[in-house]
Amino acid sequence: MTRAERLRTVLADADARALSRRYFISNGFDGTLTSIGVVVGAFLSGVSDGTTVFAIGAGGAVGLGTSGLWSVWEIERAEQQAETLQVEAAMLRDLGDTVVARRKRDVRVVNAVASGIGPIIGVLVPLSPFLVSPELLSLAEATVLAVGLGVSLLFAFGAYLGSLSKQSWYVAGIRMGLAGLVVAALNIVLGA
Repeated sequence: MTRAERLRTVLADADARALSRRYFISNGFDGTLTSIGVVVGAFLSGVSDGTTVFAIGAGGAVGLGTSGLWSVWEIERAEQQAETLQVEAAMLRDLGDTVVARRKRDVRVVNAVASGIGPIIGVLVPLSPFLVSPELLSLAEATVLAVGLGVSLLFAFGAYLGSLSKQSWYVAGIRMGLAGLVVAALNIVLGA
């Protein structure tokens, strides 16, 4: 079976998709809130160059992405090993190089990648206005746009989860988006 076929098999599994989706959205949520905190904090601190704000945030994206990938890899490895040991004890058989073991590794890879990509997207999307600041946008405009992009991304996460769970997508989106506004407001209050 080729890697592409193995990936399609993992993505066809509803349980594997659900877990990857949770990791992606949870870590995307964290990355987006972190990004909003960084841009508001940078503005309030008087950072005068958009590329500096972007570089600081991108460093955070690397850290959060690495954390998401690495932690999920290790968590899933330990959990899957524990499950495998239980099955091996019940079957009185080593499952080390079986279809089951390979499938678990494939699921672990997909989960870890989803977990690592989520915060990178969550950080870089809101930071993007700083790539054109101060040439096209003032730092204040880039900050407002960044917060707006972050809140919009959070809204999209919430709306997706709401539609997935057959709830009101826009109410779920508003609930998630509100977190971004709270982070921005807390930064303003605490930074004053």
